Amino acid sequence: MGTEPHGRLLGILLSNLEPRRDVMRTPFHLPALAHLPVGILLGALALFLVGCGPAEEPAVEDVTPDPTAPPGEWAFVNANVIPMEGPELLPDHTVIVRDGRVVEVGPSGEVVPSEEAQIIEADGGFLIPGLAEMHAHISPDPETPRQEMEDMLFLFAANGVTTIRGMLGAPHQLELRDAIASREVLGPRFVVAAPSLRGATVPTPEDAERLVQEYAAAGYDLLKIHPGIERDVWDHLVEVAREEGITFAGHVPADVGIRHALETGISTVDHLDGYLDGTRRDDLAEGASPLETFQATDPQKVEELVSLTRESGARMVPTMYLWENFFDPVDVDSVMALPEMRYAPPEMREGWAQMNRNRWANQMEQDPDADWVAVGRAHADARVEILRALHEGGVEVLLGTDAPQMFNVPGFAIHREIPIMERAGMSPLEILESGSRAVARYLEEGLGLPGDFGTVAPGQWADLVLLRENPLEDLAHLQGVEGVMLRGEWLSGEEIRQRLEDMAQRFES
Repeated sequence: MGTEPHGRLLGILLSNLEPRRDVMRTPFHLPALAHLPVGILLGALALFLVGCGPAEEPAVEDVTPDPTAPPGEWAFVNANVIPMEGPELLPDHTVIVRDGRVVEVGPSGEVVPSEEAQIIEADGGFLIPGLAEMHAHISPDPETPRQEMEDMLFLFAANGVTTIRGMLGAPHQLELRDAIASREVLGPRFVVAAPSLRGATVPTPEDAERLVQEYAAAGYDLLKIHPGIERDVWDHLVEVAREEGITFAGHVPADVGIRHALETGISTVDHLDGYLDGTRRDDLAEGASPLETFQATDPQKVEELVSLTRESGARMVPTMYLWENFFDPVDVDSVMALPEMRYAPPEMREGWAQMNRNRWANQMEQDPDADWVAVGRAHADARVEILRALHEGGVEVLLGTDAPQMFNVPGFAIHREIPIMERAGMSPLEILESGSRAVARYLEEGLGLPGDFGTVAPGQWADLVLLRENPLEDLAHLQGVEGVMLRGEWLSGEEIRQRLEDMAQRFES
């Protein structure tokens, strides 16, 4: 995944409040799709291949009916709403959802649900917009069993993730995207990147032109960049992408470099790719140790690169937890004992564990005298400081983890990512925005897609999460999900917990 000096170290990696009883519950059921052979990613992907004002404004009553929207009306009553627009918190409010969209938000004493509305008693819980996973993977293998696809989508939804951006595309994923949009499949909104553009797939400008045109015509939402692309190929790729009206995101090829990638319009930089290399001190000796390399950040270069990033309009998808797992020595047994590991298939867990063991064995063989614990800490600290500088410098950060890469269980991984974002100086409200309102802005401004979600406001899609406690006080409260609504489809906390337990029992057997 890296294109920097530390990326070369990775050359040794294997590519490898309960609703009332009168609430109608919508079972989470995915109909059989014989025409849609899709599934989740098994094991880690190959690293190198791989708007409204205050809520009391008048209700929106004239939303154009959507034939794909679920019919009916829902009412969240006695909720503390975190709208992500206008006031930070709206205490004791009612939110009315009709035909999949929010139509009214106001104080509980003023907003009265209709007799037909299905009531969700929030009982003082906290209602927030659904969150996003902006670097997800759905298996590119069309033969992956349907059950695994269902499991993947459910794990995201169970954690309040109502939008995902898939970052390694395949033709069957376009069908899945459309099936979710048309409600044949219940799952998060699915933004689909094209298959990988990398040195092996676009060795020449002509290859880049052909694939960019092919992927744009096929209807992918964006292009996915991987390492290995030469500078002249990159420049032609960018030219053709602009002609085709499709943007590009992901890694930063070494021959391109972070500055040129930003200057030519990369829309998101994922993994902070290129930033450590682009901020090295000039006096770093050739052949410096990994520890010396990670301790050689030039503050002036950081400041300059932050300014360039902000001016370019690029967003960051940092995937911090993943990279700490790559570089920090990990006690595999302790990681495997984490609660969310019950919801990863055994073969996936073993794939992660084996990758980790092989990596550290290879690194110790390569340099047995290195203090790899200190190297891992220095690398993590350098990345946190880069993210801090970008955030403080006004660069927009989007929530993403690269699930299901190593030890990142889909959906649950955001709860591992968030504490590192806090370490980098982001507030709870800013982190919530990175997974909601900021994502809607990115879709609208960066991809030309509708951005009518990400806030709890009239006219927006009803992507909503009901929590027991206030996430503004502690983002760990995001794990206390009491229900999730995906564009008007309600999954109660009871259903979510039962489905998770069924999944865990299935994997244990």
